[in-house]
Amino acid sequence: MTEKGITRRQLIKQGGLALTALALPFPLTAFTKYNKMKDNKNFDVIIIGGSYAGLSAGMALGRALRNVLIIDSGKPCNIQTPHDISTTAKKQVEKYSTVKFYNGLATNGIKKESGFEITTQTGDKFTAKKLIFATGVKDIMSNIKGFSECWGISIIHCPYCHGYEYSNDKTGVFANGDIAFEIGKLINNWTKDLTIFTNGKSTLDDEQVLKLKKHNIKIVEKEIDYFNHKNGQIESIVFKDSTSEKIKALYARPKFEQHCEMPKQLGCELTEQNYIKIDPFQKTTEHGIFACGDNTSMIRSVSYAIAMGGIAGGMTNRELIEDEF
Repeated sequence: MTEKGITRRQLIKQGGLALTALALPFPLTAFTKYNKMKDNKNFDVIIIGGSYAGLSAGMALGRALRNVLIIDSGKPCNIQTPHDISTTAKKQVEKYSTVKFYNGLATNGIKKESGFEITTQTGDKFTAKKLIFATGVKDIMSNIKGFSECWGISIIHCPYCHGYEYSNDKTGVFANGDIAFEIGKLINNWTKDLTIFTNGKSTLDDEQVLKLKKHNIKIVEKEIDYFNHKNGQIESIVFKDSTSEKIKALYARPKFEQHCEMPKQLGCELTEQNYIKIDPFQKTTEHGIFACGDNTSMIRSVSYAIAMGGIAGGMTNRELIEDEF
């Protein structure tokens, strides 16, 4: 959407490029791949996940002269974010000769006396003194037709990321019960043309219903057949009774799972919300293992992922110094 000024996609692109210009000061060169025939397989740090948090951690460690391997499978959480931002960041991070990239999937990790051993899907093995997991989460898509095609475009999760572009537009909340009430209360800040779609009998309590009605937030209990859209831009919700309702944006909070089970396998604790448990310095509950990005926090934004990655890289280097000095 462009009629309300700069779009979110343009904002992310400009903000991301500005960050890389400030934090990634070297010129662009070719992407550095790991050469299994020539390169050492032992590293100071292995970073699993090469999107924004992982690249930021790699930058911090590269500038600290650490030997780093970034293993990335190419499946970021926020696939809708403009790819040229991460491509530019990768090309600049690889300028540091001590940072290597491996294109592939890390499938197994074990603790060793000297640190950790990571095995990839193709059987390659690497060792490191420390690990950083920047592996993100995997959203579990609704099986209603059209949901996954619209996810991240017009079926969205965060008003701070998308709300301005859809301000005052006809908007929906796809949820029920307490979650529907809380999201509706929040989104009412951005638009007064708001409807909650419970996709079946409402589980909102009487007090919640009264508060929603007081703010003219409608509740529709019809079961949804499919989401009608064009190239991911939702146009209407079609119900099983063959009626439909036009809409421009729909907020949803799908369940998620950790994109990588390895942190849990290595003993890292998870929170009640299923995030990797960390301290303020991105350190997990297991010595030598750090985590950053969407796998640790409900705040899912590019800028926050970059910040967490920088902290994780710096604190990992600090722990290496403490071990070595």
